[in-house]
Amino acid sequence: MMIKATINKIEVEVEEGTTILEAARIVGFKIPTLCYNPDLKPEGSCGICVVEVEGAPAMKRACMTRLERGWKVHTNTAKVRKARKEIVELILSNHEMDCLVCVKNQSCELQHVASLVGINTLTYPRIEKKWAVDTTSPSIIRDQNKCILCGRCIQICSNIQTVNALTLDQRGFNTQISDAFNEGMGNSVCVNCGQCTVYCPVGALYEKSHTDKVWEALNDPDKHVVVQEAPAVRAMLGEEFGMETGTLVSGKMHAALRRMKFDAVFDTNFTADLTILEEGTEVVGRIKANKNIPLITSCSPGWVKFLETFYPHLIHLASTAKSPQAMFGTLSKTYYAELKGIPPEKIVSVSIMPCTAKKFEAERPELRSSGYQDVDYVLTTREIARMMKEAGIDLREMPDEPADDPLGEYTGAATIFGATGGVMEAALRSAYFLITGRELENIDILAVRGMTGIKEMEINIDGLALKVAVAHGLGNARILLDKVSAQLANEGKSEYHIIEVMACPGGCVGGGGQPWGSDMARRARRNETLFAEDRSLPLRRSHQNPSITAIYEKFLGHPNSEKSHHLLHTHYFKRSPVDGKVVSE
Repeated sequence: MMIKATINKIEVEVEEGTTILEAARIVGFKIPTLCYNPDLKPEGSCGICVVEVEGAPAMKRACMTRLERGWKVHTNTAKVRKARKEIVELILSNHEMDCLVCVKNQSCELQHVASLVGINTLTYPRIEKKWAVDTTSPSIIRDQNKCILCGRCIQICSNIQTVNALTLDQRGFNTQISDAFNEGMGNSVCVNCGQCTVYCPVGALYEKSHTDKVWEALNDPDKHVVVQEAPAVRAMLGEEFGMETGTLVSGKMHAALRRMKFDAVFDTNFTADLTILEEGTEVVGRIKANKNIPLITSCSPGWVKFLETFYPHLIHLASTAKSPQAMFGTLSKTYYAELKGIPPEKIVSVSIMPCTAKKFEAERPELRSSGYQDVDYVLTTREIARMMKEAGIDLREMPDEPADDPLGEYTGAATIFGATGGVMEAALRSAYFLITGRELENIDILAVRGMTGIKEMEINIDGLALKVAVAHGLGNARILLDKVSAQLANEGKSEYHIIEVMACPGGCVGGGGQPWGSDMARRARRNETLFAEDRSLPLRRSHQNPSITAIYEKFLGHPNSEKSHHLLHTHYFKRSPVDGKVVSE
């Protein structure tokens, strides 16, 4: 049902249930917000979006108040402006003012709102209260001194990801956002997905940086520094340089990294193709043996820790194939080291990831099958953008260059790993071939694409009705795993053969290390960029990659060989649902 009202004396007609905030934007008025985010349920905790409604006894919060028929709303009266200004000044009185050295400088929503409401002097006295900065996590730093108690991090962690690692602690002036037992995020059930860092409007949550260590390695003449870049990074890095959302920058990224003096510029897409051969062979073997079905993909380290912590009874279903990042790290210090005659101890393996959880993954003690820590340092998309700017590189001005051989060639199937459903689509393209010996004719598997939280489809492979499911965001994963658990308990088997899970909503394009302001609409556009690159490439099936064929012939033998299992596969652990620590069996 449509209703009519006026906003600043301009008539607006909207669907019943539309908020004042949404209705105002339709007629061209932008009401400032701070706690509001379009992906989260409005809670009105900051009060900056207040407006006046004629006849109402008090101002209303536009983000959570539905417009009513006949209302006369005013968004810019003297009373409204005064209230907004006072709210922002009160927040600033208890906020650390080191903007120039803050990681969110020029991307800070509080900074933007302060300018928007006209703050040029501070009338309230400063409240100097210092909290200890939490550095216990391998992935995320939490600085309570910059927290504005908007609650976004709790919402995303509890309502969307269902991890519940963060909570409000204490009361009144001493209220803070903390982990459940106030022992630090590294001693909690946090899965390191970093969605809290993406949704934090200020600099209270951000990635633990490895940039100084990478600069040190690049400047060490005794080190040979190799770099890999995840599929999703190529669809976002351009945003950090003012390029349009979803601009594909694969070639420019390779060129920029060479100019930063990396000794070899490779691509995680290569090992994404390799993952498909290892994982695809694994799933075919499980289906033939009718054992450990469904196979659940294990590329997303935040998802893997979630599985270990909350669903340890399903660990045996996870693919033993390492993630593409981990596979690359191993090969850089074995296959590549042998090929180039470089002592592996001199190789520094750096990865550029959309994901804060990859920092946690790199430090997992079992990921050392090369004899060394397979991946030395992990940089997020945000970190590598900062490094490029420090080096005086403008990505927009870079030429397009290919990645280096032999770990740089990739197919379209590898590129779509960065999108939700992409791993499943890539797997099906090759699984069909591995089972039948024939190529799947229509390789654009649209049923597993898109931003729906859980997607299902069935594909007929020579009489086998292969049923698959895709979930992105850990809340959706929980729904799917509860269903699988119930089926296994009640019927002894699940209806699914393969399940893809990505920890972050939207997949890797929405990872915790991606550019700030990563809402779901932007993530959908980034996904389309990856599917567009897939369509543009001459090879679109992982098993067709000639460099993958070569590495099996020269080094690994065949998919799931003894050597492949030693180097490219891993195992998982049961973790405590209290502090996320490994539980001894």
